[in-house]
Amino acid sequence: MPMMMAVVFERYGRLHYLDPGETSPRVGDRVLVPTDAGPEVAECVWPPQWVSEDVDGLPVCLGLATEEDVARAERARRRRAEARRAARRLIRARGLDMKVVGVDHAAGSDSFVIYFTSPTRVDFRALVRELSRTLSARVRLTRLSAREEARLRGGIGSCGRDLCCATFLTDFEPVTMRMARAQNLPANPMRISGACGKLMCCLRYEHELYQEFRADLPRGTRVRVPDGDGVVIGHDVPAEKVVVRIDGTGRRCACDRADVCGPRQAYESARQGGTQRAGASGSEGLDRCGAGDRAAGDGMR
Repeated sequence: MPMMMAVVFERYGRLHYLDPGETSPRVGDRVLVPTDAGPEVAECVWPPQWVSEDVDGLPVCLGLATEEDVARAERARRRRAEARRAARRLIRARGLDMKVVGVDHAAGSDSFVIYFTSPTRVDFRALVRELSRTLSARVRLTRLSAREEARLRGGIGSCGRDLCCATFLTDFEPVTMRMARAQNLPANPMRISGACGKLMCCLRYEHELYQEFRADLPRGTRVRVPDGDGVVIGHDVPAEKVVVRIDGTGRRCACDRADVCGPRQAYESARQGGTQRAGASGSEGLDRCGAGDRAAGDGMR
């Protein structure tokens, strides 16, 4: 089985998974992580462990960081703070409708990437030139969406846990109001929106489960439950229950999914196809849930 570890570049930041290689760091140790701009210092938050999943292709940890590596990372942190202050000052001086949310600068590099958000398009060409002169380095400005800003800044969601986008999510998949309605959630944006102001990414996690549950027993399906024949009129997916209206009395009952026999039409179709067991005939083959299994058992005796 392969081994895997997790590190963060900033405290409470996004997790990055590595192959520990020949190193055995402990929680809190500083390690070197390979990046496109060269080795960077990160903090180990999950020590090397054996995992059963196939995790081939992970970057390999380059070893423990030395005091020189930590000092170099600290200089890069100070340079990022300097670039953030300069960008905010120049934005205010020019009256631009922009908000700086992050700065990326690798140790030993002569370039900066400044991330910002803006409600409208902004002409920042003059700002880039002035920032380049102030920082004596190449500067690139990148506009982020609301979800990308939440990923970069981090935070705590309404569930009380760190934001999914800032910890383990790698891609932003579309999330729609249809998913919220399918899960019987209120259409109140204040209750189903995340820290970014958009629909919560976790609405997508259980969407397929709801679709499969409703596809197996859609509304209007005639089924047989312990209380008699009826029609499916609702679902309670988290509780694994189906709401059925009983024929004749019109009474509603919530039955466990396991207690609901399959659609009557499918059963009768199977009978006509020659699957009827000996001992089960006519409409008496399914007098109660599970009667079909008993008839099958009787036919084998």
